[in-house]
Amino acid sequence: MLGDRLKLARKKAGYTLRGLSVALDGEVSAQAIGKYERSEMKPRPGMLPRLAKTLDVPLTFFLSDRVEKLEGIEFRKLSNTTAKDRARVEAEVIEYLQRYLNIEDVLDIDGSAWNVPECGNRWLYHEEEGEDLANCLRHEWNLGCDPIPNMTSLLEDQGLKVIMLPLPNRVSGLMASVHRASHHRTVPVIVVNLNSTLERRRLTLAHELAHQLIHPDSKVDHEKASNIFAGALLVPETHLVRRSGKHRNALGYREIIQSKRLYRVSAVAFLMRLRQLEIIAKSTLTRALSTYARTWRSREPEPIEVKGEEGMHEVPLRFERLCYWALAEQFISPVKACELLQCSLSEAVKGLKGPKALNAVCSE
Repeated sequence: MLGDRLKLARKKAGYTLRGLSVALDGEVSAQAIGKYERSEMKPRPGMLPRLAKTLDVPLTFFLSDRVEKLEGIEFRKLSNTTAKDRARVEAEVIEYLQRYLNIEDVLDIDGSAWNVPECGNRWLYHEEEGEDLANCLRHEWNLGCDPIPNMTSLLEDQGLKVIMLPLPNRVSGLMASVHRASHHRTVPVIVVNLNSTLERRRLTLAHELAHQLIHPDSKVDHEKASNIFAGALLVPETHLVRRSGKHRNALGYREIIQSKRLYRVSAVAFLMRLRQLEIIAKSTLTRALSTYARTWRSREPEPIEVKGEEGMHEVPLRFERLCYWALAEQFISPVKACELLQCSLSEAVKGLKGPKALNAVCSE
């Protein structure tokens, strides 16, 4: 495992074997680093901390076995991602998950508590069956037919790990499975792009959830089926028809904005959903995307997260909550909390006792 982690950290940092040797002032040769990565030789005492510092990863990245490996990593829209991009994301996901699983171990919580819904692992024979899959999931999770107020909270409550990271441009998100040492079950993880709009992040979460539920051997276009599932989950037919009618010949701007804010999806996704249910004709959609909505794919009209609030809504909260739970119960020290949360001691004190307690500490 050490060799694989070292290779991943090196690629994340953008070093060749020779380049890393130079960065280490020649203390270890490129040939020796290659042997470390192939597990043919172990670093001498004191070298691992030096490697961690040079590669800008915590020492625990090399030593912790909580995450043995990530499986099934799939970037959506691969065309613009480099090997360095992928290595950076994979390393950041592993490092985050090691901290996440650490606090779950402290609290004796089963980190692999994701139970595949009864409607999961479903064989699809047509992409349109994504609609029925979404309806079945809504029924199983008791979601009714109303809009989902917080997709991130919903998935975390169901046992999925959700992570927000700055991903490469044009990569909306990815799904992976965490394989833990001495554990038989894998933990599914959905990573979404911190730099995407809230509307895009919610759609990505629903899309990646579909990939988790659709049987991998289904002979359908999985991307299309997942898009249909995401639209149906976020914009349920019964609610939409009651609000917008069964057939429309035209739409007003304010109506679109109000609706997309209600369902918390992008304006284009809302229009596509109307077309998916044949509430509007194909010509109506085409006219919209070539006139008033022609820039909406690249620039969201009236985004839910206003300027200065990007990435601040519907964020994953479970990991932070578990850390403060353990800190409040004194299962971990404030220093350990800072290490897990990657924050300062003052921030940890404020998170535990509130701003007034912090002011009192500072005035002493």
